[in-house]
Amino acid sequence: MPLYEHVFISRQDLSNTQAESLIEHFGTVLADNGGSVLLSEYWGVKTMAYKINKNRKGHYAFLRTDAPAPAVQEMERLMRLHDDVMRVLTIKVDEHKEGPSIQMQKRDERDNRRERR
Repeated sequence: MPLYEHVFISRQDLSNTQAESLIEHFGTVLADNGGSVLLSEYWGVKTMAYKINKNRKGHYAFLRTDAPAPAVQEMERLMRLHDDVMRVLTIKVDEHKEGPSIQMQKRDERDNRRERR
């Protein structure tokens, strides 16, 4: 089955448990349609570059999935209809990288970057 990575932003006025329950909800939608969630991460509340629906911040979530295309289309459709989800991004990838996403890695574990002056 094809491999996908999904990032979605939910409203800032949700609690952390409500935002994490959205991840579980959309994971069950995929499972009901023949797919599976390989990794799910809750990135927390982050400030956005511009306002979306009068919100400056949002709860970010990340999913790595292995699912057929119809299951992903159904999940995206339900995400776009859900009142709490503001934005959705889905990318088809050839393979998943091992370990946590770059957002979850500690700053010192990231690739060597130039020191700030």
